[in-house]
Amino acid sequence: MATAKSPRIRLGLFVQPVGQHVSGWRLTEKLGDPTDIDWLITIAKKAEAGKFDLFFVGDALATSMYRLPSTMARLEPLTMLSALAVNTKRIGLAATASTTFSDPFTMARSFSSLDHISRGRAAWNVVTSFSTDVARNFSRNDMPNHAERYARAREFLEVTNKLWAGWEEGAVQPNKETGAYFVDDKIQPIDHQGAHFQVQGPLNITRSPQGRPVIIEAGSSADGQKLAAETAEVIFTAAASLEEAQTFYRSQKDQVIAAGRNPDHVVIMPGVMPIVGRTREEAKALWKELNTLVDIDNGLRQLSLRFSMDLSQYPLDGPVPEVPLGEGNQSRVKLMTDMAKRENLTLRELAAVAAGSRGHRVIVGTAEDIADDFELWIKEGGADGFNIMPAIMSEQLDLFVELVIPELRRRGLFRDDYEFATLRENLGLPAL
Repeated sequence: MATAKSPRIRLGLFVQPVGQHVSGWRLTEKLGDPTDIDWLITIAKKAEAGKFDLFFVGDALATSMYRLPSTMARLEPLTMLSALAVNTKRIGLAATASTTFSDPFTMARSFSSLDHISRGRAAWNVVTSFSTDVARNFSRNDMPNHAERYARAREFLEVTNKLWAGWEEGAVQPNKETGAYFVDDKIQPIDHQGAHFQVQGPLNITRSPQGRPVIIEAGSSADGQKLAAETAEVIFTAAASLEEAQTFYRSQKDQVIAAGRNPDHVVIMPGVMPIVGRTREEAKALWKELNTLVDIDNGLRQLSLRFSMDLSQYPLDGPVPEVPLGEGNQSRVKLMTDMAKRENLTLRELAAVAAGSRGHRVIVGTAEDIADDFELWIKEGGADGFNIMPAIMSEQLDLFVELVIPELRRRGLFRDDYEFATLRENLGLPAL
């Protein structure tokens, strides 16, 4: 497998079938169904036509987390992506799956199966669960603490990597004369004995087309950054400003070097919600309309769940209360509280922003405005690419493909076509 000469900007499509903005579904002319595979295939094909690197699917294991259409009812990601794999050719297919309430053998087998079905386009977004509602769906009354979840995740990845490596190149060599189908010494058990897992192996599926699926991680806590430095190939993050992004980028790349890895082999992609208009006035009007439709009570519930505290007792038009970093989603809590302090937001205003953008950065403007922003962030060391979060599906995705991508190409910042067959190669990651 050749190593790709990567485009300067990598692009992922962070998919919510009804749009990423909490009010986006109320403005679309054609409302998609999160469980309609034909709708999801349509979205994937649009992203592939735009030459996106990734079709990126989030997941939640409890319906009560955000009470949104696409989190209340959604297809299981690996099942969905297997269907998309046979309806697309080049775009990468990334699924979120938690290490907190899963098993390494099953996870390794499932993602290897997706990599085979897609012929080398699978990626695993490794997460740890943080909601007690999720714990209650898996026969627990409480969630393991932050340190324990990350210790389990580290060993989980160790086991899955061992399982994937257990099948070597050339392990399958059917010989009709001798009757031997496999080369036994190229298929190895792993005999893992650890604090959380005891796994014999080997995996019961042949070597993944990419060697192993691409590993994606998200999380800006100290534990999250350390794990990503040691194990991730793509890092999904959130940053509200270029300065904040540069600080994270430098810190994360330095930790990658300290872990003995090449920083060029770890791609950092912040989430961005671009509000695309043919004019600035059109984009601004759309952003204003989206936010006037936000259900503040819903936004407040989302913040309360994020912050692990009941915010309904505080005045909506008063300041955002002090929020201690607890055992929940630490990095996103810090991002939102820092934003509130920096921009002097009231609790009502933060609830509207959090509900609308889900804590990610919003860019409102024309294709040229968005391309200017992306170019600045890439050149100034804030990102290697971006996870695009269309506010309205599919109108905003259509405009991004129609207007923004051609502008990026005009500047030499994005590919004209896929260069390679596998996701690993198209991202510029080394062969395994």
